[in-house]
Amino acid sequence: MSNLLTVLNGKNIIVPENIAKLLTECKSFKVFNTSEELADAATNGKENVQYEVQYDVPGKGNYTEAIVQRVKNGISANYTEAYMRRRDPDTMVIADNNPTDKKRFIDKYGYEFSGLQTETFDWLKKQDLAVFFYFAGRENIGSLGIAIAPANAAFFALGLSMLQEMVAVDELKIGAKLKSVIFVAPIFRHTHFNGKQVVVHNRTESIHELYSYNLYPGPSAKKGLYGVMLNHAEKEDWIIAHCSAVQSISPYDNLTTFMHEGASGGGKSEMHQHILRESDGRVLLGRNLVTSEDRFITIPRFCSFNAVADDMAFCHPSVQKKDGKLRIIDAENAWFVRVDSVKQYGDDPTLEKTTINPSSPLLFLNIETTPGSTALIWDHIQDEPGKSCPNPRVIIPRKTVPNVVNRPVSVDIRSFGIRTPVCSKENPSYGIIGLFHVLPPALAWLWRLVAPRGHNNPSIVSSGGMESEGIGSYWPFATGKRVPQANMMLKQIIDTPRTTFTLVPNQNIGVWQVGFKPQLLMREYLTRRGAAQLKTDQYQAARCPLLGYELNYLTLEGSKIPSRFLKVYNQPEVGFEGYDAGAEMLRDFFRTELQKYLKEDLLHTGKRIIDACLSNASIEEYNEIIPMSYQYEYSFNKIEDYEQSGDNNGF
Repeated sequence: MSNLLTVLNGKNIIVPENIAKLLTECKSFKVFNTSEELADAATNGKENVQYEVQYDVPGKGNYTEAIVQRVKNGISANYTEAYMRRRDPDTMVIADNNPTDKKRFIDKYGYEFSGLQTETFDWLKKQDLAVFFYFAGRENIGSLGIAIAPANAAFFALGLSMLQEMVAVDELKIGAKLKSVIFVAPIFRHTHFNGKQVVVHNRTESIHELYSYNLYPGPSAKKGLYGVMLNHAEKEDWIIAHCSAVQSISPYDNLTTFMHEGASGGGKSEMHQHILRESDGRVLLGRNLVTSEDRFITIPRFCSFNAVADDMAFCHPSVQKKDGKLRIIDAENAWFVRVDSVKQYGDDPTLEKTTINPSSPLLFLNIETTPGSTALIWDHIQDEPGKSCPNPRVIIPRKTVPNVVNRPVSVDIRSFGIRTPVCSKENPSYGIIGLFHVLPPALAWLWRLVAPRGHNNPSIVSSGGMESEGIGSYWPFATGKRVPQANMMLKQIIDTPRTTFTLVPNQNIGVWQVGFKPQLLMREYLTRRGAAQLKTDQYQAARCPLLGYELNYLTLEGSKIPSRFLKVYNQPEVGFEGYDAGAEMLRDFFRTELQKYLKEDLLHTGKRIIDACLSNASIEEYNEIIPMSYQYEYSFNKIEDYEQSGDNNGF
């Protein structure tokens, strides 16, 4: 058991005392060097086709957390509780005394974490453990970490090893520094947290400790380590965006890069989807939920696209160029893809092909399987009879994604997605957003501060109403202070004036059910048109100023998009009455959420923007604070000129 520590010592890699003691005193541990080794261990041996992950829980006896099956295309894991099949947004607590705006452990639970920390190590010492090293990040942007989990939870370790690049012991660099550790101890959600998902962050001077008290990868292996990376990035004053990205190529060879941000369920994974045709070749634009009318358009040929990122991207200084556009590179080694929109064979042929015949084993979560079968991404497990789990997932290594882009890319269109409910006169809501809107930079910043989670979120446990995820929608995973992140986001937006901002809904436009068609059609149209090349008569100030500019008309390959999809108040079922009531709901939401940012350390420009919003400013007033790039000729000196202007007041 001490052999690993001897090897690390020989490589001059310092192991914190609590980790060294755990590995020295535990029942046993096995070091894994590849994801394939963890896949073999997921069912307690390659020869086993099924395995139940069980723990002896005081008061509950032998409790089964998950049932793991070996399938032809990888490993399938299903949790015995429906609650464990979605990420609980209230999982994060902070154990240390470093600056934070998040809940501290002692304030939430009424006792110091140190006691539970000791109990955690005592429990882990009695287990057979799985140990491996990972690199949190990509392309030399990130840091080395170590994972320590019960050996019988190898399926969880497999997911972590795929999401974060696994590093074999022999490949560890001499003098490498361990910057993070994840301890996995699922039994404590039952004994200490009333069955809830809890992830504890303890930011010590030398290492960021992550304690995962559950076996769903979402809040720990995925978002927990996102928080670790955000903590390191904040110290260096740069952002890790919560986004997907694609490079789209038009039939006329135009290349446009889209970066799509948004809260969970906001359409990030869906930006990688192809538009489906009906059997007659048409495209269903939407279905009227009042009249049952279907509206179709015809598109002879779609754009092609190459995937760049699925859920998070580094906006690291090393990849930026001083050309007025934001540049990003994918921050993940694998993608945690939600497949709830794939309901039958043929809904997403490309993704189906990728997952049915993968080049390496995949991990399926919440997918109905039998041992030895092929996991099919449209076979979603049922939470209860007749009710499918809304959050089926598959972890796909990015190396297996066809034509994936491995280099930094310059962002042309930076969109923000929001799940919108049905809106009508009788039942008004914030579902008043048209097919897509163009946002002035100041408004783009405000949308990223409030980051509405939106309607009927499939990814997380929630009340279903509009809630804020905050700052770029990555705030739920950040461990530090809110305002410094808001300042970094504002600086980034001002520093990249040649990137155009859009706002796009999904699910519903007024009374029309549209799914994710708006963002896919936006991708089609703006790829053909070219970034920021709308005609001046094609847009006007939206009736609700928070929505920026609305479109007057839009024609895609000869098919005119009806104005009721561009201006929701043109729908007779909504009208001005329903639209204005929905606009007031949006205003109230913004007023409430923006109060959190009115602190002394907020940049003056940011305060001006928030004050403008609280005063119901017009779009012209937002443009006076930060001009829109396509209205002004960009020069390499523009950023410096703006920073030195009197309007900026020390930005």
